[in-house]
Amino acid sequence: MTGRGRTCKAATPKTGCAKGKTTTGEYPENGLTKEKHNATTTEQKPKGRSQKTPSCTKEKSSERSSVKTKIFTEEMNKPPTDNTTAPSRGAGARTGAGKSKGKSEVEQTKPQPETTKATRQDSATATKPKKRPGTAKSEEKTKTTPPEDTTKTSIKSPKPKKCPGTAKSEEKTKTTPPEDTTKTSIKSPKPKKCPSTAKSEEKTKTTPPEDTTKTSIKSPKPKACATVDSLLSTTLGKLKIKKIDKSNTAKVVNKLIEQIIKHLKEKTNCFTTAEPLRTGSYYENLKISKPDEFDVMLSIDVDRVLLKAFGDNGAFYSVALKRDKNPLKKFQDGDILSASKMLTEFRDEVKKCVKDFPEWEVTRKRPGCPAVTLTTAVQSVIVSLDVVLSIKVKTSWPAFTQQGFQIDKWLGTKGKQDYKRQPYYLVPKYEGKGAVEHDGISAKDAWRLSFSHVEKDILLKHGSEKTCCEREGQRCCRKDCLKLLKHLLSLLKEKEASFEKFYSYQAKTTLLHACSSRVKDSDWSASSRSRCFLQLLEDFIGHLEKCVLPNFFIPDQNLLFGIDKKKCLHLARCIEEQRDNDFPIFSCWLQNNEE
Repeated sequence: MTGRGRTCKAATPKTGCAKGKTTTGEYPENGLTKEKHNATTTEQKPKGRSQKTPSCTKEKSSERSSVKTKIFTEEMNKPPTDNTTAPSRGAGARTGAGKSKGKSEVEQTKPQPETTKATRQDSATATKPKKRPGTAKSEEKTKTTPPEDTTKTSIKSPKPKKCPGTAKSEEKTKTTPPEDTTKTSIKSPKPKKCPSTAKSEEKTKTTPPEDTTKTSIKSPKPKACATVDSLLSTTLGKLKIKKIDKSNTAKVVNKLIEQIIKHLKEKTNCFTTAEPLRTGSYYENLKISKPDEFDVMLSIDVDRVLLKAFGDNGAFYSVALKRDKNPLKKFQDGDILSASKMLTEFRDEVKKCVKDFPEWEVTRKRPGCPAVTLTTAVQSVIVSLDVVLSIKVKTSWPAFTQQGFQIDKWLGTKGKQDYKRQPYYLVPKYEGKGAVEHDGISAKDAWRLSFSHVEKDILLKHGSEKTCCEREGQRCCRKDCLKLLKHLLSLLKEKEASFEKFYSYQAKTTLLHACSSRVKDSDWSASSRSRCFLQLLEDFIGHLEKCVLPNFFIPDQNLLFGIDKKKCLHLARCIEEQRDNDFPIFSCWLQNNEE
């Protein structure tokens, strides 16, 4: 560019050549130096070197374009950044000291010497070459970037030159929250990563930490549980009675019962109405190991009786006959029907009948037992038959049963009402010493309530759903759990004679209470047999520790009454020991019964 006079060489700031004067003022609030330039215009020579006017006088910049003014104003008003150097003018600008390539503010990290600053200040008056559109856009993006993002980017990428791919990754890094950037820098300190590594890191960030923790906590099912399941299944398989054995023993027992009933109707006047009521574990499908025990009640009908509670628990009663022509009048002791007298004659008649069956033997009478026990051998199996005397009462159930028999949620309110409309039975049984009297009545003459017919029907149905354990329904494990508990109790009784006062009816009562509290069939699913059995053991242990097991029908009667508490606690500890050691008593029994 030509001046208005002769040409002069471009001088550095240290020379005393007069040129466009520059006044400098400082802005204390932001520390930025403000430079005011005289409106002096210079021209470029064809070679591109900047020329100064020979007189270096002050002139207004009439030749400056409006575009240059706008760019200069923006440069002056730009907020301060961490880099103290002024932004570069462009890639093609040249100074008197030599060529210097323009650098963007983001890429330039090191401060330039003072000579460069002065040269750039002087070159503000020179004519600038036109910028490419792409360069202008990049500068605008750089201006709109917040200062803090620029600082983070300069720390991560100190190199001045970067490829376009690196620039794109920096833009993504700026949009990422600060905490994510920190985590990424800690996990992978290298600045450059392949795309696959970046994708894997994103997946790792999006995965919740708690899911990883849960996965690490989960462990396979313990082998002990599988061992217990297998042991219980094998034990139940061994406890199952063969059909051929059932058939053979049932024929022998049924034949004798028929002959006893025939004899009572033909040879007696007071037992002519006797009808068989088959109850007990065999007829409830709860018998285990061998078909060696049978219970049959022979009930005598009585009409219009008066009951009076004997004792405080509501299980025993004295019976008075209201009808004058009742054939049972001969067993009265005053106004009370004597249970001991009636049982004695009944026993004598059974013994007379059994004389015609030499294979059967009548066992010795046990105190308080309401049955006549007969034994025989069927294919090397000793079979025991209890023929129980009972009287059938067709009145409403006694008041002591109102708080018991809680099957409403289990079998339904309607089912409970149907059961309570049925008659109940009284058997000649007493507790303690027979000579003990209450209100002038001896204990041996009292009668005990029996609901064995209701127990049998409940255990045959046993499900809250009518199809439980049927072909169309789901199987449950109620009976399996009771069989296992009865078997455990019988093995412990064989091991220790001190457990002789514990019997299977206590185990059955424990199951009835458990069914009334866990009423859904899903609570007793066949797949959860081990869990249900362990829970039933807990129930039984709890009763033993308290030494209290209420009768299911008569809650005031304690079935553990009269048993020493030390024995109850000892039995509870033995059951816990078997449970904690995976039932070694079952394993030993299986080894002894291997075929």
